[in-house]
Order: sequence, then C-alpha cells, then structure tokens
Amino acid sequence: MVGEHDPIVEISIRESLAVKQALLDDQRLQSLIACVGRVCVTALRTGHRILLFGNGGSAADAQHIAAELVGRFRRERSGLPALALTTNTSALTAIGNDYAFEIVFARQVEALGSRGDVAIGISTSGNAANVLRGIARARAKGLVTVGLTGKNGGALKDQAQYCILVPAEATARIQEAHILIGHVLCEIIDRELSTRKARTRIPRPQR
Repeated sequence: MVGEHDPIVEISIRESLAVKQALLDDQRLQSLIACVGRVCVTALRTGHRILLFGNGGSAADAQHIAAELVGRFRRERSGLPALALTTNTSALTAIGNDYAFEIVFARQVEALGSRGDVAIGISTSGNAANVLRGIARARAKGLVTVGLTGKNGGALKDQAQYCILVPAEATARIQEAHILIGHVLCEIIDRELSTRKARTRIPRPQR
C-alpha cells in the first residue's frame, strides 16, 4: 500500500549514494576513468573497436554499454564499433560445451579481437575465471585491457592494464557504480566523436 515505509528502500539508496560519493572524493580514480575514456576514443578514432564481457549483471552492463556506443548516448554521431561478447548464445553454448565455460570470452577475443582494440572485462569480484581468461587472451593479442571490478579487485586488478576498482563490497552497489562509470565513458566518447554540427546535447528518445 502506498505510504507504508520500508527502511530497506532508504538504506539501499543511502548505500548507493555512499559509493558514488567515494568515487567523487577519489581524484585518482576519477583521473583513471578519464584516462580509460581517452584510450577508448583513441581506439575508435583509429579504426579499432571495443569488446566488452562479463557474467550475470555484468553481462547486462556489457550489453548496455555496447548498445549506447553502437546506437546513441546523448549526442548525435556515427554508430561506433562496440561488441558485447555475451549476446551470441550459439557461440557461448558451443564454446562452453565443446571446450569449457572458462574460455567462452577468450575464444571470442581470439576470433574477433585485433591489436589496438580495447577489451573491457567486468567482474564485481575480479575473480571470474572466464573474464580473467578473456583479459589474458586480449593482452596476448595486443589489445588494450580494462577491468571494471570492486571489493579488493581480485586477480583482475593485476591482469588488466587499467583497472577501475569500485570501493564497495556489496555486489549490487558495485554494479550500480559500474553502469555509472560506463555512462561516463560514453559521455567522454560522445564529446570527442560527435559530429561538429551536432555537439549540443539532444533529448534521448523514450524507451
């Protein structure tokens, strides 16, 4: 019934705000996010693409960010080559069945990635085996590697060239920060790659 108070609503919102405030207070982390944005811009300007992957909610984040780049975020521009390695169910199930689930992303990076592309692996713990394998294969092929993680960063912290570590322990709060960071990266890319005659922000269509 409308009007009834449930404390979990306020608690969850306050927890989410606290994580975002921690991001806002960390100038080093903000500089790292900006750096990753520039890395993505450089790759896209030079004819390369962005590959994203993760599991569960992180798979959804990979698809969300890729969709913003292929489609449109806040400014008018050409579609940008971004691919979520979580969407081809035939490839995922074939690789998982014929080889192992741990290499579902590594195999796709091997097939689709090229030197100069950017690989963004998303894992809230930093220890998802298939994400780590994907990042390792990307490094071996000469891709720029980026990790989005949380908690203590796990193994991803040491494997990715750029690791954006959200200062939080709860998976939900980390994921909320990941999509914020993804949108910031899209904002940087939009600003740099939108057409000159359409640099003003335009309303997003209703979805």
